Amino acid sequence: MAAPRFGTDGIRGRAFDELSTELAFAIGRAAASVLGGTEAVIGADTRESGPVLRDAIAAGLIAGGVVPLDLGVAPTPAVAFTAAARGATGVMISASHNAWHDNGIKLFSAAGSKLSDDEQAAIEAVLAEDPLAPVPPLAAPIASIQPDVAAWVADVAATARCRLDGLTVVVDAANGAASHVVAPALADLGADVTVMFNTPDGRNINEACGSTHPESLATAVVEQGADIGIALDGDADRLLCVDHTGRVIDGDHLMAIVAGDLRRRDALNDGVVVVTVMSNLGFHKAMEAAGVTVEVTGVGDRHILEALSTNGWSFGGEQSGHLIFRDLAVTGDGFLSAVQLLTVLADTGRSLAELSDEAMTSFPQVLRNVRVAERVADPTAAIADEIAAVEAELGSNGRVLIRASGTEPVIRVMVEAATDGDAERICSQLCDAVAARHG
Repeated sequence: MAAPRFGTDGIRGRAFDELSTELAFAIGRAAASVLGGTEAVIGADTRESGPVLRDAIAAGLIAGGVVPLDLGVAPTPAVAFTAAARGATGVMISASHNAWHDNGIKLFSAAGSKLSDDEQAAIEAVLAEDPLAPVPPLAAPIASIQPDVAAWVADVAATARCRLDGLTVVVDAANGAASHVVAPALADLGADVTVMFNTPDGRNINEACGSTHPESLATAVVEQGADIGIALDGDADRLLCVDHTGRVIDGDHLMAIVAGDLRRRDALNDGVVVVTVMSNLGFHKAMEAAGVTVEVTGVGDRHILEALSTNGWSFGGEQSGHLIFRDLAVTGDGFLSAVQLLTVLADTGRSLAELSDEAMTSFPQVLRNVRVAERVADPTAAIADEIAAVEAELGSNGRVLIRASGTEPVIRVMVEAATDGDAERICSQLCDAVAARHG
């Protein structure tokens, strides 16, 4: 079989089609071969395809001599935490923010970290030589370790620097993997919590809810007069927020708030924050003014984690809401991010709106997807002249980023400019050029 391509966040596709049970079995067997060890912990979000894919992966792990352990419905950070605690391989079955009919597989090392490029390449090489075969039935049910999720919850809650008494919080759980844990845990920390979208049925994950659809959360925050709304995604490794006015606060603003707080408390190692190429130009200018050094990686929290771990830095993240507190966790964690942000609000007595406005001002940004017939490794080469022309026009007051998606056959075109009109106009111009060359 041809090796599947690891995207920016594991292997993902339509459940039982691009991600078949036969492929899941092969991935389990390949992970056992490459990563070794004696145990693997498996968690899944709430998609109806999760249990079947879990059993297929478990069968592959067993075929490779590794004992699978079942976390049940569990957020991605709980899988990473448990893998590190047990010194086991971690397997997360989730398509993150995608619709219910998709699913995916993310792998973690025995240290709880996402796999390196070399480890991914080694697994793909094994898969390339492995003919797909029917999945053998499990001889016995997978042993459950669901109580380990509670250990993750307790570990995250313990990072709170203060109680959250007096804060009113609305939680949008995205009908996903954290539906049963985050709101009660925040209430235990003292917050007055209302929860929505926490009744998963296998098909409603991310459906008009969660971090990619915060509209209902914004309405609820305003109607209830809450201080803040927090929105998770399907596997709860990212966070977006809504302030008391109903305004959505993206990952760049959240990072700017947290980086400033860490800097003031002398807890930002080397004064560095790590972001991807997608972070807004306004973030860079704000950090420069605050005396914070910004290091930039490619898209994907795996690259941020690698930079943080390699250099001993403490904090970074993505505009999409993956925030990574490397001194506190082994991967991005939406619950942990919420706890850390809420403690800033509780500690300072200031509103999210105040903190966000003070932290940075975003440049107008337009991001569009251009669907193409097949994936393109370097979509910029064919439109180099068009890119050069608009970059000359923008100067230091804007930028252009064009890249191929790591998970689907689209090319992402992003433009930042001093005005909304300029950003829209230039983005449309570049999308037309991309479509003409690659459509």
